[in-house]
Order: sequence, then structure tokens, then C-alpha cells
Amino acid sequence: MFALADCNNFYASCERVFRPDLQGCPIIVLSSNDGCAIARSNEAKALGIKMGDPYFKIRHIVEQHNIAVFSGNMALYGDMSQRVRWVLEEYAPSIEVYSIDEAFLDLRGMEGVDFDSYAKEISRECWRQTAIPVSVGIAPTKTLAKIASKLCKHYPKLRGGCYMYRPEDIVKVLCKFPIEDVWGIGRRLTPRLKAMGITTAYDYTMLPEGVVRNMSGITGVRTWRELRGEPCIEFEDGFEARQSICVSRSFAKEIYDVAELAEQVANFAATVAEKLRKQRSVTSEMTIFAYTNRFKDSAPQMYGTQLVHFTVATNEQRTIVTRAVAALRELYRRGFGYKKAGVVATHILPAESVMHSLFEDEVAVEREHKLSTVVDAVNRAYGRGAVRFAVQGSGRIKSASENQSPHYTTLWSDIPSVTVK
Repeated sequence: MFALADCNNFYASCERVFRPDLQGCPIIVLSSNDGCAIARSNEAKALGIKMGDPYFKIRHIVEQHNIAVFSGNMALYGDMSQRVRWVLEEYAPSIEVYSIDEAFLDLRGMEGVDFDSYAKEISRECWRQTAIPVSVGIAPTKTLAKIASKLCKHYPKLRGGCYMYRPEDIVKVLCKFPIEDVWGIGRRLTPRLKAMGITTAYDYTMLPEGVVRNMSGITGVRTWRELRGEPCIEFEDGFEARQSICVSRSFAKEIYDVAELAEQVANFAATVAEKLRKQRSVTSEMTIFAYTNRFKDSAPQMYGTQLVHFTVATNEQRTIVTRAVAALRELYRRGFGYKKAGVVATHILPAESVMHSLFEDEVAVEREHKLSTVVDAVNRAYGRGAVRFAVQGSGRIKSASENQSPHYTTLWSDIPSVTVK
């Protein structure tokens, strides 16, 4: 058996943990620079707010219904996600983190367990320890477990846990489950299936395997088999390093000054280097980009990119920051107002697989490694940006997040205080 634990309306739920007065109230969470809605509570969904709606288009709904608005607080969400994972790890031999708000649990080999009660217990314990509502679906395959977890959200009587294993029950659910909501059925495939009259998950299972293979290849066949109760999507209980890392941001106002723009790119590059070290990886290629506001037709437009190659793949902060700033200065053009910039690391390899050059200065390499190690240690102890290079300025990335909640769990200055009378 496999379980899928899915945090309900995760970003909105994280905000409610520290704002219990918002229980039952509509909430939306906005993207960087408060651009569009990236998360909505059920109450906000009921008011017609859709995922991706630009904030300026729904502002009248927000004001009319007194919707609580928050700017995305990824530091808070990431920390709360980790707390939920700590609870889940107590209930399964292995756990596969699928996203910030979802994780699979490998329950194979667990015998004599009442999985229906087990699913409800996991959900109840996540709520008790984190105050995050979690839907837990258990089924013979990962795809069916994902469907089972969705049922919890639609049927409160399930009390956060659903065990779906009897063939007749699975067929009953699949007959009503929309094909576009099936994990593994992409946006491109959905219209083709609907044109064939395939509107539910059950319809999909009734297709001949050859037809599925011709339409969607081996990936589609795996989904087809999983829906029919055959486990064939591997469980990955190890950490899988990302193959590309992008840190970018749209700015609140256009930046014309090269020094100010370089400060932002330096902070992006420092974050990329930190993420590489965290996953024990190195990069041999990096792209720096910056462009103007494409929505301002009257302003001069420019999109610049610069490719940086490293002779020896690296994750050292000074090297990456220095090369990124130098590349930014090459692509910068005076007189243009830059609205967005970013740093993308590609050609990522495990750190232990690096081939060093015979002509490298081993002392210098070791010095840079020690410097990055010390910077990481100090920043872990005293907060991100406590130690930084001068070119990073204040260490803050410019944004127009006017509605961001405090970093309740990651900054000493933002820890909630309680007054007892």
C-alpha cells in the first residue's frame, strides 16, 4: 500500500496557524510583487477567485468580501512543510517528498494494520502537532492514493483519511473522477482524450493498452496501469538533486542604475550557490538575464542574457557571485529600466564527481571551500544574510510584497509574543 499526504490549501493554512482569527474567513496568497493569486482558501474559491488571477483584476472582490490578502512567505511555508514531514516520518519506513505540500509514504510490508484508521490517525496527528489540515489517501498504487487523498477534501465525513482498496469501490470512484484531474494526465493530452469521449478516469482504464501507448508513450501506460491497480511508478525515498536552479525576481520599480541592479543579481547568485551546496551539487554553466517591462509599450525594450562557463564546476559563493556580477555588467545597457533579472544554474553535477584541473591552485580552492562553509554556518546560526559580500549590499532582494506576514518560525525578531492576563 501507498499513502499520499496532501496539505489542504497549504499556503493559506500556514497563514492561519498564526492567525486563528482567520478560521472560516476567505484568504488569498499572492505571488512575488503581489502579482497574482497563487493560493486560495476554500472560502476564497467559493467567491470565484481562480488560481493565477491578477491581483488588480480581483481587487474589487477582495474589498467587497473583506478577503485577507498575504504576500507569499516562502520561508514560513518551507519551515511548516518540514514540520509536517517530521510527523509523517513517524508513520512510514520511507517517505518521498513530492512537493512542498505533498509526500508519499511507503506502507508496503506493514501487515495487520487497519489502514482506514491509520490514515485518519496520520491526519489527526498532523493537525495536532502543526495545525495544518492534511488529507491522507491510502491505496494499492501511488496514482490511486492521490485520488483517495482528493476524496478527503470533498467529503468531510472521511475525517481526513481515506483507504481505497476494494475493486468495486475503486471503479465507483473512477467513474466519477474527471480525467483532467488524474495525476499524470497532462494538459495537452486531456483535449485529445475528451475528443475521443474519454471524460473520466474509468474511461481511460477501458482503453486498450496499445492505444494508450501510441497516445502518451510509456508514461501514459504507467498511469493507465496504476489506475487499474498495478503499482508501476517507483517509490523514490532518497533525495533527488535538482538539475537546474533558478533564482529571479520582478522588481517593484524599474532599476536604471547598474550598481543597484548588480546588487540584486549578486543576491540571486548567492542564493543559487547556497542551494547548490545544500544539495551537494556544483554547476558548470550559469545564465544571467535581465529585461525591461514588456507591458510598457512606450518605454524602450531590452532583453539581455549572458552565459557563464566554469572551467571547473563549482558551488563556491565568491566565485559564483563574482562571475554573475561581471556578466550582468556586460549585458547592462544604460538608459533602460530593468523590471526583472535572474540567475539560472544548469549542467548541475554531484559535488563528488568534479574533475579538477592539474593547473588549479589547490590552496586557493581549499580557501574558497572553507570560506563558503563558514558563511553557511554563520548564516544558519544568525539568519540568512548575516554574512555577505559587499556587492550584495543589504542582502535584501527588492520586491513589492506589501502584505507579507512575519517570519514566525525562522526569525528571532518575528517570534510571536503572548500576553497572559
